[in-house]
Amino acid sequence: MTESLRSYLDFAVETAHLAGRLTLGYFQTGVSVNYKADDSPFTIADHKSEELIRARIEKKFPQHAIIGEEFGEKNVTNATHKWYIDPIDGTKSFLRGVPLYAVLIGLEIENQSQVGVAYFPALDEMIYAATGEGCWWNGRRAHVSQVSQLKDAVVTTGEFKLFEPQGRGEAWKRLQAACSIVAGWGDAYGYLLVATGRAELMLDPAMSDWDCAPFPPILREAGGFFGDWRGNETIHAQESIGTTRALLPEVLRVIEGK
Repeated sequence: MTESLRSYLDFAVETAHLAGRLTLGYFQTGVSVNYKADDSPFTIADHKSEELIRARIEKKFPQHAIIGEEFGEKNVTNATHKWYIDPIDGTKSFLRGVPLYAVLIGLEIENQSQVGVAYFPALDEMIYAATGEGCWWNGRRAHVSQVSQLKDAVVTTGEFKLFEPQGRGEAWKRLQAACSIVAGWGDAYGYLLVATGRAELMLDPAMSDWDCAPFPPILREAGGFFGDWRGNETIHAQESIGTTRALLPEVLRVIEGK
């Protein structure tokens, strides 16, 4: 990995940790909730976390683009470097006092996902990766599971009710039937579980760029795959799967009904 990627990764790890510690000041305190036009919730913790992350990026990399869930886009025209921010991924978990929420930071360079960090403050779990440097989980190497058949796999997802409206209901039923265990460890935590070998498949039928920006390099460097339901590595498909390289062909066949 080049020195520039290493410096970006170090910066993102430090920034995610700082933002995550900030969110803990609001976690399980009964913080008030507001709603966006699409009825998704947000709190002062979401805003303060993103403000911290954006301020650090703007100071250190003023020419870089920023795409954040709470405050939108900046410098995106002709930018070669794009930072994607989700200041609290899993706001519903955060509001319920469930510790599975995360701070997500991803960096695209020339439209390729190169750096990713996901920090889970309430659990103090950090997973991070950059192209060519491996995937690291709390300072130790992370690897996907060695399970070689879907019938032995754990599949997990977030909101089960989203599959039907996205036209993915039948595919989801097939995947449930094909796997050994079906769980509901959703949002970013499911992708962490795949990258660390504790689950074999995580999928979402609806996905925003900032919700998944860290995961292509994280899964890739852990020996897995992150991308769309057709097997393309991307954060821009409005859907996502994370799995092992060994299981990916079988997962795609089941999704397609073959």
